[in-house]
Amino acid sequence: MQLIFKLLQDALFAGIAAIGFAAISRPPRKAFLWCGIIAATGHSFRFLLMNGTDLHVHIVIATTLASFLIGIMAVLLSPRTKVPAETYLFPSLLPMIPGIYAYKTFAGLVMCMYRSSEGMFDKYFYLFASNGLTCFFILLGMAIGATIPIFILKRISFQATRHKNKIRF
Repeated sequence: MQLIFKLLQDALFAGIAAIGFAAISRPPRKAFLWCGIIAATGHSFRFLLMNGTDLHVHIVIATTLASFLIGIMAVLLSPRTKVPAETYLFPSLLPMIPGIYAYKTFAGLVMCMYRSSEGMFDKYFYLFASNGLTCFFILLGMAIGATIPIFILKRISFQATRHKNKIRF
């Protein structure tokens, strides 16, 4: 029961964040709800992979798979709503950006610079490198996972902006 509550909470906050991020780029009004739904689904999927299974999938793999799911949903929805897939894709991905890892990366770097003993420097350099690599690979996984559906479903992904009556010059 506690897992279901945490899952719903995760979905709600991811959806709210995605709607907020979508507002920045001023999409059509009909896109706001779908951005929230796609983000909530993708973020919840990542949460389930990391916490809801006995596998305890690493955050990099879970984020890549969730980004792939978000990409599939955005591409499949775009022709139906006549809105480009990127309108749904980018705001839905933003709640998964690894802010805490980026923060810990720079905090580790700053602490490295102010430590005079070698042991403390090694400790903070390890934190800097570990968090920095995790942050980098999460972002890489997001980019790869989100763009693969666009290439796999090429015909569908570009239908949203194509019109039947093309204007020829």
